Amino acid sequence: MDARSPAASPRQGHVLHRFANPGQFLRLSGKVLPWLYWPGIILTVIALVWGLFFAPNDWQQGDTVKIMYVHVPAAWLASAGYFSLAVCSFISLVWRHPLADLAAVEIGPVGAGFTAVCLATGSLWGKPTWGAWWVWDARLTSVFVLLLLYLGHIALVRAFDDPTRGYRAGAILALVGVINLPIIKFSVDWWNTLHQPASIGLTGAPTIASSMLWPLLFSAIGFTLLFAAITITRTRAAVMERRIRSLLMAQASSATEQEAVS
Repeated sequence: MDARSPAASPRQGHVLHRFANPGQFLRLSGKVLPWLYWPGIILTVIALVWGLFFAPNDWQQGDTVKIMYVHVPAAWLASAGYFSLAVCSFISLVWRHPLADLAAVEIGPVGAGFTAVCLATGSLWGKPTWGAWWVWDARLTSVFVLLLLYLGHIALVRAFDDPTRGYRAGAILALVGVINLPIIKFSVDWWNTLHQPASIGLTGAPTIASSMLWPLLFSAIGFTLLFAAITITRTRAAVMERRIRSLLMAQASSATEQEAVS
């Protein structure tokens, strides 16, 4: 076992570096993007039309419940996006991959956008249901904290003249903020809140009618594909921007050396 360990470690590192290579990323992502954008758009349109116009109303909330076809996927991606941000931050701190830094920077605005949509649609849902646009409910408050963590990460990675220092500071903030994710998930179980418990879980049968469940699942899948597509597109743009900047700096340095020689 010990004799194989030294060989296994470099091989694992080689594989990780190969998939994190910017050139390899550009090639693979270029092939993957069409399979994310078009299915994501089609599924989202189908889900919204199905949910808003053909799914039944709730017997208590009426047609107000149809906000969930946007609110629930946005809420799911708010947390999932932050988890992916934390994973990229961990990879950045441990293996120092520049691509992980760029991915974390680009996930932040996308995740913040979905979190803002979650809070906005939650307020629209809460007004007719609770009689108020906003209450300091445990679930709402923890999601609001999540938005602040996103915004803090966005600001922190851009707060330093040295980008590397910004990446490190943002990565630390992202990893510390992970503690908020289980609070969001279990807030309705740990505290007496106005927010309803989850209707879909991994351990039990859904408590939502199938006529409402299917368009919701379609919407969640469509939103997830679009989240991934937008994030990858932004990361591709960041990689190409860095390459262009490096090329321009190399040309400027070469021109300066030629002038000095002449």
